[in-house]
Amino acid sequence: MTSIKKQTQVRLEEDVLAAGKAAAAARRLDFNKYVERLIIEDTTGARAAGMTAAQRLIDEHGTFLDDLEHQLDAPYADQRPGAAA
Repeated sequence: MTSIKKQTQVRLEEDVLAAGKAAAAARRLDFNKYVERLIIEDTTGARAAGMTAAQRLIDEHGTFLDDLEHQLDAPYADQRPGAAA
């Protein structure tokens, strides 16, 4: 089944538009597809379900993730600006 796309127009502040385009590019999406996904995720509950899952991951494994981050950052912690690597 193919859907018919409808064209619409929105007005955004320049900085909001720039942030949206950057977010779309980071996800390798064109801006229209990015906006479409945001609307679908918001109206179907997919975004809320993802946020709930992410919070559960943090609640259950947050300490481990924090410790891992500190271990990965440790080799770089003692570097001083301008010091030779």
